[in-house]
Amino acid sequence: SPAHDWHHVQRVEALANRLVAEYAVDERAVELAVLLHDIGRAMEDAGEIEDHAVWGARKARQILKDRNVPAQRVETVSQAIRAHRYSNDIEPATREAEVLCDADNLDALGAVGLARCFTYGGELGEAIHDPDVPPSEDSTAVGRTQYNHLHKKILSLPERMYTDAGTALAEDRAAFVEQFVDRFDAEVAGER
Repeated sequence: SPAHDWHHVQRVEALANRLVAEYAVDERAVELAVLLHDIGRAMEDAGEIEDHAVWGARKARQILKDRNVPAQRVETVSQAIRAHRYSNDIEPATREAEVLCDADNLDALGAVGLARCFTYGGELGEAIHDPDVPPSEDSTAVGRTQYNHLHKKILSLPERMYTDAGTALAEDRAAFVEQFVDRFDAEVAGER
């Protein structure tokens, strides 16, 4: 999936590295969590598993134990992966998990986040926009269209940040998404 490919992992890694610079964390645990956080994503998208975060946390635990990673680090990585998924509503138990959550959510915001949103919606065959289903009347949790997804999930991400550095980056990226939405609305209305 272009929205959850290796480039996504690399961007999350770069963001995590930026965030860990401000906190005392197990940087190796953060690195491992970042590298493994979407290990089950393709399987979920193919319908082979129900939840890539749950499956990925178990698989990461197995992979790391097989490589003699210290038990505490294995648990830190596993919990971070389990908590990283937006829709799971599992609170991160460690600063390492908070960093992964923030870095992953940041990649869903801004210019890259917009590209990922519409790419993933296209993969799923979802509509870009349906004027007959405005966000305020869309009863789904994450939006029936990608436009609604921006309103229902993406623009709420700054409120879900755990680190101060993540919050600052999220607010800047969300402002860009808001500008995009304003322009989108004007174009749909024929005003631009």
